[in-house]
Amino acid sequence: MSSSQPLRIIFAGTPDFSATILESLLSHGHQICAVYCQPDRRVGRGKKLAAGPVKQLALSHNLPVEQPLRFNQEIDETGLTPLEKLTSYNADIMIVVAYGLILPSDVLKAPKFGCVNIHASLLPRWRGAAPIQRAIQAGDQLTGITIMQMDEGLDTGNMLLKSNCEIAAEETGSSLHDRLAQIGCQSINELLANFDQQTGSPLFPGEPQQDELACYAHKLTKAEAEIDWRESAVAIERKIRAFNAWPVSFTYVGSNRLRVWQAQVVSFGSADSASSNPGKIIEITKHQIVIECGDGQYLGLQQLQTDGSRAMQVAEVLNSKRAWFTENECLGKPDSELD
Repeated sequence: MSSSQPLRIIFAGTPDFSATILESLLSHGHQICAVYCQPDRRVGRGKKLAAGPVKQLALSHNLPVEQPLRFNQEIDETGLTPLEKLTSYNADIMIVVAYGLILPSDVLKAPKFGCVNIHASLLPRWRGAAPIQRAIQAGDQLTGITIMQMDEGLDTGNMLLKSNCEIAAEETGSSLHDRLAQIGCQSINELLANFDQQTGSPLFPGEPQQDELACYAHKLTKAEAEIDWRESAVAIERKIRAFNAWPVSFTYVGSNRLRVWQAQVVSFGSADSASSNPGKIIEITKHQIVIECGDGQYLGLQQLQTDGSRAMQVAEVLNSKRAWFTENECLGKPDSELD
């Protein structure tokens, strides 16, 4: 860093991905003057309020934690509005990672050098809430981390630093999440190590995004995790990997829900999409249950989970639930309406 004075940093984030990066910033000795995260959520059967991973980490380091519902709120018990409170920290820069709240222009301008975002995609490829999972679902072979200067658009700011990450053939949403979090740590520490406080710019040229190349990574929902066997075997297999470990793809055997954690496209006779029977059980072995898909190709289900149980290999599931599975039966809830 060109100045002897460390940057005063506000960190904003909520889930595990953010907490990993906050922990890295702290371990590198950066000065975190405040941490912003979403309000505590009610979780579990008891619906008790629980702090998120970022808040827990911040409190363990005795850092000030702020949790405004929105930044246009009225004054709080300190007599300040959320914007005034944020400004009072006199931050040089705000680092935003999966925060979950939209920042108005006044907030973006409050820190001396503005706000930067650590985004889990090679922008502008996937803008939005779920870039990790959508990249896998789309069959992308390359993704990465982009650090951008935030503006009022949705992930539209100038790109300051990009780090590539190949997507492996067996990649899951969970494994890619963890790898990208580590790359995010390396990227932000590299950026901060080359930050020029005299000009307020990293020593990397900001690159405008090409809007015409952007795709929107819609937020994941539990409803879309239901498998539509009319889709191709490749599309279903990608979705299963993308939605591992949340929300987890599922189907039905009769009235019984079956979560699918692992599957692979398999060769089984000749494919004929014109005469396919989507969801039909073709073969049952101790290693996999082979299902016909909408394109006449086949998917072998290998790791499954029944309600009230843990994820298990097919052999273990068949030990207790063999009666559920019959060749020529079709998976999928009879009354489900997949569009």
